[in-house]
Amino acid sequence: MSYQVLARKWRPSNFSQVAGQAHVLKSLTNALDNERLHHAYLFTGTRGVGKTTLARILAKCLNCEEGIRSVPCEKCDSCKEINEGRFIDLIEIDAASRTKVEEMRELLENVQYLPSRGRFKVYLIDEVHMLSNHSFNALLKTLEEPPSHVKFLFATTDPQKLPITVLSRCLQFNLKNLSPQLIAEYLGSVLEKEKIEFEEEALWQISSAASGSMRDALTLVDQAISYCEGKVAAGGVIEMLGVPPQKQVYALLKGMASRSVSTILELIRDISEQTPDYSHTLDSLLSTLHRVAIAQIEPKAADNSYGDMQQILELASLISAEDVQLYYQMGIKGREDLRLSAEVRTAFEMLLIRMLVFSPSYVEPTDLEPVSLGAKENTDPSTANESNNAAGSATEVEKKKSELTDESVLPQPLQEPERFSEELIEVSVEAPADLQIEQSSGSGQNYVETANEEAIDAHQGHREDSKEGGESDEPASVASIGKITLDSLSPQSWLRLYPRLEITGIAANVLANSDFQRAGSSSIHFILDHSQSAVFSEELLPKISQALSSYFAVEVAVQIEIGDAKNETPAMLSQRLKQEKHVAMVNDFESDENVQGLLKHFSGTLAKETIAPNKD
Repeated sequence: MSYQVLARKWRPSNFSQVAGQAHVLKSLTNALDNERLHHAYLFTGTRGVGKTTLARILAKCLNCEEGIRSVPCEKCDSCKEINEGRFIDLIEIDAASRTKVEEMRELLENVQYLPSRGRFKVYLIDEVHMLSNHSFNALLKTLEEPPSHVKFLFATTDPQKLPITVLSRCLQFNLKNLSPQLIAEYLGSVLEKEKIEFEEEALWQISSAASGSMRDALTLVDQAISYCEGKVAAGGVIEMLGVPPQKQVYALLKGMASRSVSTILELIRDISEQTPDYSHTLDSLLSTLHRVAIAQIEPKAADNSYGDMQQILELASLISAEDVQLYYQMGIKGREDLRLSAEVRTAFEMLLIRMLVFSPSYVEPTDLEPVSLGAKENTDPSTANESNNAAGSATEVEKKKSELTDESVLPQPLQEPERFSEELIEVSVEAPADLQIEQSSGSGQNYVETANEEAIDAHQGHREDSKEGGESDEPASVASIGKITLDSLSPQSWLRLYPRLEITGIAANVLANSDFQRAGSSSIHFILDHSQSAVFSEELLPKISQALSSYFAVEVAVQIEIGDAKNETPAMLSQRLKQEKHVAMVNDFESDENVQGLLKHFSGTLAKETIAPNKD
């Protein structure tokens, strides 16, 4: 006896055997039991979800010799002949091969004749959207008022292509894609009845690859049985499908959570040895990120359709909500890169690296040992001890610090002493090449507090010397950039406080655009500028409160109101200083004799927007 493929062997013969589609089954069952029958039914959905199967079961229920019922007897001649595909009054038509209007007219000429064997003459037209417009026009009149002994059953994967006049004459049932969990359970029951060994992980991989189609899943099971020599093993299915195991997707995300580029590249090398489909790997990664995002917002609503809830909850605790959204968005945009790239693995690696390094919480690794400002780097090992102990080294360091406070490198305008300390915190003073500067680990905006404090001290000393020992007329809040207290917080000191906060992501952006209003014994009130209101949500307040409480060492409640910023915010200050620095840079460049000579000689013009600091 010839082998029958699983998709045909296990095609449901009654409604109780259909997997899923409960919303459709309930309507059809009630209509049959109450004999409230329509003359035209339209089944829509993607391939392999049961459109044609339901239509055949409905035809059997209509023509069962024991009467119209939702559970056919399966014993009468009509039921047997429909199961075997030889019932004379069930006319199955492939619309893709019969698109001509002449063929439709020929078919409709036979509608008037009574059925030969059954109770109804049933016309089952598959892929009905393939009919031509003329064929639809020829069908309309008969479809609206057919003889009482005729039933029309239509199936299509693209109902949008059907004329509205046809849709309005049919009862429409939209079949859903089947969930991976439902498919895996059904495949398990089929393999148990077939007495074939299988592994649960293999069924999950097949269910995912089937993309909601039960027919595709059964076809893949047939292929897996042949590939794995009579059983369905996880390793063989993974090799057959060319996709990484789900555990490798988890490992990739854990590597990204740990900021380990080497781990990610090593995992990609392991995946590449299995001849993978990188597009499918990316889809699995995006699907997992989606489930992680749901688990972070509402753990009880997390999808456990893959039976991996524990891994999803673990990833939700390792990756920040901001990073999950960033990774997902970049992954969606990066799918096009995989399609266009000549080397798909390279494009996949670059996509994951972009996700990692563009994260707000990513810290660039460095092999350089930072040296505090004031310690001169010695490049000659043979004289290291001598140079460090030399009596003149301190003088040299003081000379370097004095150079840092020279007016040619200080932020402009210098006529505003009350803003001097704030500007230095925002702008990294350009130090000589032989000095290293320690960077603070603040809000991720690369403030150089160590250098700023040194530069401020040197600048104050320079001002005092110029006054010949006279007292400094600068306010105490400017002359000192020590720890700011809650009761001394002001719009000016807020600008100096912000870069010292340990805060990242959207919460840092909200604070950077907030104007300080007032502070109490345990509370701070801000106004967030209208232009940035779209990024604010009440869920950010605990994170902001935690950052400020950590700085002040007391519990601080934060209130943020949307309005117009009256004072300069940290973001405004940063933008202003960048503009002033660029203006000064352009002025210096324009005044250079060589530049003026070139412009005059070549009658050129200066593209000011292209002038930028040297990155070396």
